[in-house]
Amino acid sequence: MTAIAIGSDHAGFEYKQMLAHWLRDNGYEVRDFGTNSPDSVDYPDFVHPLAEAITNGELERGILVCGSANGVCITANKHRGIRAAIAWEPELAELARQHNDANIMCVPARFISEENARAIVSQFLNTAFEGGRHQTRVSKIDC
Repeated sequence: MTAIAIGSDHAGFEYKQMLAHWLRDNGYEVRDFGTNSPDSVDYPDFVHPLAEAITNGELERGILVCGSANGVCITANKHRGIRAAIAWEPELAELARQHNDANIMCVPARFISEENARAIVSQFLNTAFEGGRHQTRVSKIDC
């Protein structure tokens, strides 16, 4: 199966660990960009290397976890070619893939259950981009 990038800040550390373990149990190779403890950190230190690994083609998709998912999402989207989206329900992850070709899913650990986090990541990884009219729109994102 595909290798998946994963990263978090301190607020998302426990969910990151849980998701990485769950992904490995489901046959994915996981490349963990940190953080490696629940101690307070600055999320850009982990988001930028993960996003760069996707923009340079080392990995196709990534998962970022923080308390609200806002900080990691904003930071990831500073990179050309990154289409990071926040989802708190699986249907949002599905639409982010189908319509926006999202390549990073941002998970708000403080606002969802572990079960919902797994469902969101599963939907993100198992939904294809629809292309078509959506490709025209996605092509206009980078400036």
